[in-house]
Amino acid sequence: MNTTKADGFALIDLIFTVGLIATLAMLALPRLVLARQSAGAASAIGSMRTISSAQLSFALTCGGGFYAPNLTTLGTPPPASTSGFVSPQLAVANQVTRAGYLIQMAATPFAPAPPSCNGLALGATGQAFKAGADPVEPGNVRFFGINANGQIWEHTASLFAAMPEAGEPAIGHLLK
Repeated sequence: MNTTKADGFALIDLIFTVGLIATLAMLALPRLVLARQSAGAASAIGSMRTISSAQLSFALTCGGGFYAPNLTTLGTPPPASTSGFVSPQLAVANQVTRAGYLIQMAATPFAPAPPSCNGLALGATGQAFKAGADPVEPGNVRFFGINANGQIWEHTASLFAAMPEAGEPAIGHLLK
């Protein structure tokens, strides 16, 4: 008596397994993208809070009551210190991409402002500031902005251009 024994998987078993894995991946991928966007938004909100706190510290300790004009200035340490007002990741340039968001900040120079302790010239600091976080990935419609009032705003379009340096913007809603 001669019987043959088949070991391993049949081709149909392999096709079924690959199809099942592909179906599960298709179901999970949209959730993964949403989770990544949510993490990026949380990071952007954190960056807005960091900039606001750093600006307040700069104004109180180094700017003579005035705000830094850009991110690189906030990253410049004052004398007798080794660290700036923001982390080096935020201060590497005046526009920084972090966690899928373009982070930027500006303050209009105020001519009578005194020089700052970290090297800014007379009249280079501002009376107020604005900062924004715009997504760089397509499909993400959460834009954030903050100004000297310290409140974070959200909108479905860029807030940085529309954000005043002080007061409420004409668009968007306040994050609570």
